[in-house]
Amino acid sequence: MSLEEYFKRIGFHGSYDKPDLATLQLIHKQHVMSIPFENLSIHCGERNVMDLDAIFNKIVRSNRGGWCLENNFLFGWVLREMGYNTTTLGSRVFNSIINDFGPLESHLIHKVVFDGKAYIADVSFGVSSQVLEPLELISGKDQPQAAGVFRLIDQEGVWVLEKTGRKPEVLNPDFATSSLVNRKETKTIYCFTLKPREAEDFFDKSDILQTDPSSLFTNKSICSLQTPTGFRALIGWTYSEVTFKPEEGVDVLEMRDIKGAEIEQILWEKFSVKLQNKLQPVNNKSFYTL
Repeated sequence: MSLEEYFKRIGFHGSYDKPDLATLQLIHKQHVMSIPFENLSIHCGERNVMDLDAIFNKIVRSNRGGWCLENNFLFGWVLREMGYNTTTLGSRVFNSIINDFGPLESHLIHKVVFDGKAYIADVSFGVSSQVLEPLELISGKDQPQAAGVFRLIDQEGVWVLEKTGRKPEVLNPDFATSSLVNRKETKTIYCFTLKPREAEDFFDKSDILQTDPSSLFTNKSICSLQTPTGFRALIGWTYSEVTFKPEEGVDVLEMRDIKGAEIEQILWEKFSVKLQNKLQPVNNKSFYTL
């Protein structure tokens, strides 16, 4: 594994001899615009593994994406190799169906500290909840980004990430009532503590998320990639292109269902992803929204 290969994968051509905020922001943004958040292996009869060599080969050398236990695991290695003071954390994702956070610390993120300030780096949540740049770890501060205004709130040692977004404008009337469309102006995303975690803490969660019939990742096949104007997503058979229009106070959603024969073409043309095995798309109802 080499940083040079990773930098080529994300299109980063700058200097990295000094671990500063500007470089951290740039590689974070380049990662989410180059490497999809996706769980397609699960729906291709494959397994996701928490092995850095395997993840590097998959994401960097085979031009695939990954879910948080791959993308953020890899990103943590990158940060440490670059000299950043990086601590892995575990977070619990908010489930709107039960109106509470899930029981498992299944979402891997990182705390990065330098110049006396701490930041939360997360390159693998996807869709409209994806931050382009790390968030400063300060309670109650509005941190505007392309997708909306993010804020971290310290609730007696448990930090909660939320986002205030914009109204959805769905162009295709067939999807006006789709469960994939988020209609909440302020959305709770996940919570975490600052207790350090190791990769081993996520091994059992990785297995559960890939096998449990109630898991989001067994109920939906997901591929999402950030763009300069919003993001793209393929959820099951539904392909969406979302354009952020903050000046109009809306997010414009172009949504359509694609046929099986189109899936390979969409994955390649829109996400630069080529699968080795045949994808079986899944889009069962869950709490997940664009």
